[in-house]
Amino acid sequence: MATLDGFRGKDFLDQITVLNEIAGSRDPQHLPALIDLFDNPIGDTGVDYMIVGALNAVLGSSEAVVVEGLASKSLPFRTLCIRTSGEYAFATAAGPLAAMAQSETDPDLLIEILASLAKIRPAGAESVFRPFLSHPDQLLAAMAMEMAGVYADGLALPALMETLRAAGTPENIERCDITTWKAIDALAAIATPGSIRFLTENLHHKNPTVRRIITDALVRLGEAALPFLEPLYSSGSTDERILSCNIAGFIGARKGADALVRAFDGGHFTDSNVRYAAFEALGRIGTLKGLVCLVDGLMESDELILMAVVTGLERHAAPGVLKTISERISAGTKNSPRICRAIVASRALRLFQELYKDEFVGDHLIDALRLSQDQEILDAFSLRLNEIGSARARADAATLPRAKTATRKALVADDSKSMLALYRRILTDLGFEPLMAANGQEAYAYVENAEFADVVITDMNMPVMDGVELVGKLRASLGYDDTPILMVTTESENSQRDLAAKAGVNAFITKPFKPEELKAKLSELLGT
Repeated sequence: MATLDGFRGKDFLDQITVLNEIAGSRDPQHLPALIDLFDNPIGDTGVDYMIVGALNAVLGSSEAVVVEGLASKSLPFRTLCIRTSGEYAFATAAGPLAAMAQSETDPDLLIEILASLAKIRPAGAESVFRPFLSHPDQLLAAMAMEMAGVYADGLALPALMETLRAAGTPENIERCDITTWKAIDALAAIATPGSIRFLTENLHHKNPTVRRIITDALVRLGEAALPFLEPLYSSGSTDERILSCNIAGFIGARKGADALVRAFDGGHFTDSNVRYAAFEALGRIGTLKGLVCLVDGLMESDELILMAVVTGLERHAAPGVLKTISERISAGTKNSPRICRAIVASRALRLFQELYKDEFVGDHLIDALRLSQDQEILDAFSLRLNEIGSARARADAATLPRAKTATRKALVADDSKSMLALYRRILTDLGFEPLMAANGQEAYAYVENAEFADVVITDMNMPVMDGVELVGKLRASLGYDDTPILMVTTESENSQRDLAAKAGVNAFITKPFKPEELKAKLSELLGT
């Protein structure tokens, strides 16, 4: 059996072997000798580190010794006992730790105490964490906020709300610290009507990173958030309506679709950007009422809205839906070719295959397809025509053109599938090879993989990484210090554009826009 007798006189390998055996056995008889070695180190960093490990392991089977050690006069040993209490979630340590938290003034030791208490999570400990919600040390405050959420502490709400308000002041809108993030998560975790309402009231927060975190929090809340989003459809600003529609779509609940349909029926979605967001949300959810509303959307003349409608119908196509689309294309109205172009640009292969069965409709779709300058789309539809396998389909596939070889690259970031499809069509028309990303993080991955773009187009509001953060990272990357960056946004507040411009955005274009407007803006940026 391992022994610590004469330990200081042993060679290095023997010392390590003994300590490993003791750590494995966790035998408390070794505690006195280990504590002595801990209090009076050997002086060899490696051995002293192993002594701490062995002592921690043995203390893990000695709860009473650990609790007693919380009152030790030796600060290092007391700190070790604090950590061990949390690591092994010793319930009897909760009381002493709570008492220590109330009297300790050293921030570093307070963090250790509260971290261990958080791991133990004793009943009623929310009152211990609550006084630290407004502590000047951000780590302490953030820990207290996190535990306010864990304990669903309603008494913490005023401090949490004040933290979120402070993040919207002019001096704070360019950064989002850990306390703001934790405050938002805690407000969502507490999930009272008041806390959820407060989050929705701050949905269009001035700080774009805060806005993204609030969006993510509301999506996690799921159906509980929907009753607080619905009033924004009628009374919110344009940006609030758009964001609330987006969240309802991400939540994906039937109740959310019903509320969106009610807003359409109530005439609350008159703005084209809001209509686009609402149709896209209905497409994500896919209820019967939502599909009826999407079918009505085939009457829209705005190309972007039509793409959102077609994308939604592609996900949830049913025989009745296909019949209506076919009738709309066959009608020969101004919208008929727009619908065909939307099906092609959205790469709606399922709709295409079913609609192609009608020869007249199929011919109109092929006409739209022949106009595409996107080789990936041409290849995808060519493959589908050959899979259909009829003589007519193979003949149509053979008539599809080859797109011109791209000479430039454009990096695009947007969380909307329909927007990405529209950008793709416009950029391939201009001879660009599009590098498409659903958020800033995906876009930056291209840069990390040594892809270079001649121009960057980014949305402002995206999950994971928003447009402002992406622009900041691009400007700090080799080769992107002077790359033209265009931000496409619905933002109406000058402060948002000022923030983006400060990060490095060269120009803005506001949705809704026509393809010709984007082409002109790109030409202006690139000097072509």
